[in-house]
Amino acid sequence: MEIGFVTDEISPDVKEAIEIGVSWGIAKYELRVVGANRIPDISDATARQIQELIGKNEIEITALSPGTFKGTLKQSAEIEREISETLPATFELAKLFGAKTVIVFGFQRSLDDSSEDEQQAVDLFGRVAAAAHAQDLVIAVENEPGFWCDSGANTARILAAVNSPALRANWDPGNSVGTDEPPFPDGYRAIKDWIANIHVKDTVKGALVECVPIGEGVVDWPGQIQAIIQDQPVAHITIETHCLPLIEKSKQNLRVVQEMIAASM
Repeated sequence: MEIGFVTDEISPDVKEAIEIGVSWGIAKYELRVVGANRIPDISDATARQIQELIGKNEIEITALSPGTFKGTLKQSAEIEREISETLPATFELAKLFGAKTVIVFGFQRSLDDSSEDEQQAVDLFGRVAAAAHAQDLVIAVENEPGFWCDSGANTARILAAVNSPALRANWDPGNSVGTDEPPFPDGYRAIKDWIANIHVKDTVKGALVECVPIGEGVVDWPGQIQAIIQDQPVAHITIETHCLPLIEKSKQNLRVVQEMIAASM
């Protein structure tokens, strides 16, 4: 089981993040925030720099996260802009960097949700999945509290309704804290057949409130990691530290996850 990192969970300076990660033995990275901007809003010079870092360090960019679909389904103009502009630009960068996965979110719930809203989410994901499939890419929907895709079960139901090989889950057990299901084993059991990517972070109060070092929160990470190794939905997991100071806590998280993996073998 390999371990990857979201680069800006080590440093917003992508060069620094990768150099530090490589010194820790990390060869897989996700791109989310680079400098002051979120993917895909980077300059051509920054894109070339990332290409050079990939070649020089023999690393792999596993996924890009442009932060799309964080609004409600009522924000139709913003959704259409993300579908017509943000995601195509992200697809271009994914091709440039050799990444196969683009992470999106699952639409924030609003107070005036109706029974038709879930079908609207399904229809939108169907459009995006078709566009990704045409580019030989996979869209991975990240679960988040307060969203239509929040728990493992709710996310799996929506993915199953679309039923596309290009639409899968970015399973984040930390983000499942605060929903009506335990992240492990219940959430994982519901979502495991749809998983294309996994984020590793921990929390006590909920990931949108505060994160803590892995192993100090309520997520059963030893059990979750053992299940991942046994079931092999993915070949690597990605640390998303989310607590400060980043470098210190990321290094601590890496050590803890390595120990959990070793204990599960």
